[in-house]
Parts: sequence; C-alpha cells; structure tokens
Amino acid sequence: MVLRVKASALLISLPISLVTLPLQAATFFFNVASTPLLAPSALHHQLKQLAPQATPEALHMAAEALSCADPSAERLAVIDYSLPSSEPRMWVFDLHQNELLFEELVSHGQGSGDALAETFSNTPNSHQTSLGLFRTMNSYYGRNGYSLRLDGLEPEVNDLAFDRAIVIHGADYVSEDFIDQTGRLGRSQGCPAVRADVTYPLINSLKEEQYVFAYYPDEEWLATSTFLNCGTESQLAQR
Repeated sequence: MVLRVKASALLISLPISLVTLPLQAATFFFNVASTPLLAPSALHHQLKQLAPQATPEALHMAAEALSCADPSAERLAVIDYSLPSSEPRMWVFDLHQNELLFEELVSHGQGSGDALAETFSNTPNSHQTSLGLFRTMNSYYGRNGYSLRLDGLEPEVNDLAFDRAIVIHGADYVSEDFIDQTGRLGRSQGCPAVRADVTYPLINSLKEEQYVFAYYPDEEWLATSTFLNCGTESQLAQR
C-alpha cells in the first residue's frame, strides 16, 4: 500500500530547514510493507492443495496450531500418527513458496505401539512419542548421526522433548525394505525417525525456528491443547 501525504499537512512537525523548501518539491511517499498472514481456513486450504492425500483432520489441526503460534511461519512439517507406520505420514511444506517439499515415512516410539501408534506421553524413559506443536532448533551430529533438536511448545504434552532428546534423525529401520520384511517400520525411543536417504535435506529444510506438528485424534489433547484452543491470540508470547 502506498500513502501520499502533502508536506503542507506535516509542516508543524518538520524541522525549520525543511519548511523553507519549495512546497512542490516536498511531496513524501511512505511505503508500508507487510507479510500476509494466513487465517486457519486459508492455511488449511493451502495444505490440502499441496498434500491432497493427507488426512484432512490432521491438516486442519496443524493449520489451527500454526495460525495460533506463528501465522507468518515459513516451513511446517505435519506428522499424522493416526496412520500406520507402513504408510507415508509426514509432510513438509514450504508455506512461502507454496510447495510440498517431502512426503515421507516416519517412525514412532517403541512404547507407543507396534504398526500403529496408540499411546503417547511426555514422560522420560517411556520411549513413547509426543503429540502437539514443536519448534525446531539447531541441527547437530549425535549417536544417531545428523539430527535436529525439537522444542516442545505444549505444557505437559511435549515440553520435555528437549530433555528427553526427542529429535528428528535418520534410521535404517525406516525403509520400504524393513516394511517388506516386518509389515511395519522399526521403532525409535520416541523420536520421529526418517529414511536415512532424506535425513540431510529434510533436516536442513526444517532447522532453526520452523515447526513440526504431530497429530493423533486423542480427545483430551484436542480439547485442551494450548494451540488448538487459543482463538485468534498467540500463546507463544507466554513462553
């Protein structure tokens, strides 16, 4: 938007040296730039257009959470743990470029279930997966190779993720070959592990202040989640 304001309307606030300028040479232009912020419905539509094969409810909840936390976010990963591990259930979106970057297999924790994840927690040493909205941190090299730290944003739901070392990393047990042999992926100690072949590009697309949303139709979490029930106000400012 461009606003044009005549100097004659601003004379009382201008330095004397500027007031002496010829009036016809003193027309000022102010450019006001703003980043478009997507409402939940618009973001949901964008996600559905980019990943029509994803579960609509998972995308809807992801849009609600991200619109609450950071409407101008650039990248978002959505994990749908209502699907079996033998199916692609992780989608990584570039929201600014309107692109689907990855559609991938992703593991769940040993304590969460077999082929299907059914139990989730925030408890240390449970080897269970956590739900909710995470903000990504830095990448690093650890015992699982190239990895990405996650900061859980939801109190009592996933806010112990950093302390539990819940990270995105690559794993040999996340592969089509493993599915062919066992009917499911291998399981982690609670981490969302991905195929070894995509570890570097996927982590690099998400590291440093991006978002991951892990979904499951858990009634208690859906009813009480900080980011699914915030209305139009961001709860992130409270952290």
